[in-house]
Amino acid sequence: MYKAIKTVLDKVLAFFGIVFLFFPLMLVALAIKIDSPGPAFFRQERVGMNEKRFKVFKFRTMKRTDVVFDIDHPVIGNDNENLTRVGKVIRRLKIDEFLQLINVLIGDMSLIGPRPLMPVYLERYEEWEKEKFTVKPGMSGLSQIRGNGHLSSVERSFYDVVYTRNVSFSMDVEILFKTLGVVVFGEERYLRHVDPAAIAEMRGKRDESRDKNADVGA
Repeated sequence: MYKAIKTVLDKVLAFFGIVFLFFPLMLVALAIKIDSPGPAFFRQERVGMNEKRFKVFKFRTMKRTDVVFDIDHPVIGNDNENLTRVGKVIRRLKIDEFLQLINVLIGDMSLIGPRPLMPVYLERYEEWEKEKFTVKPGMSGLSQIRGNGHLSSVERSFYDVVYTRNVSFSMDVEILFKTLGVVVFGEERYLRHVDPAAIAEMRGKRDESRDKNADVGA
């Protein structure tokens, strides 16, 4: 029931969010243009629900956006020489993601859900990790309030799958308010690493489910 309501709620909140933040976001765009040459925003391909490809809207925080992506070190550090001065500030405050309210409004994303990752990740994903694609990706999610950039890729997948299996209004509200805490105090303060045994258990349960389905089919 909540998943049906969630879609409508997302669109309503995204609409009012865009209206309320329109002028502040235009000021951000102006600051980006003044600070460095290039467009104020760009679109980047991501993987969404049912592994459908779509493009997210983002404010430009780097001098160049056509950089080689390092899958082993995907999080851009504040000391990265490619970051602009304005880019460092809006990344720290998560403002670069605010344009994704447009993606929520058009239905590609949700306010809360697993973060949409770049397609290059699919080459390394195990089957259990792909469970995250059964729900819409979000502007913020469980892994974002558990350490995000300080987590390994597999830890982020673990939290994404946990969220997918336990979607609820109360969880979404909790993630929303804790996201504000992350913006104010930083990701490291909320870091919670995942016990390797929990990841192994999740991986094992997925394998057991697959084997049972194979037996039924036989």
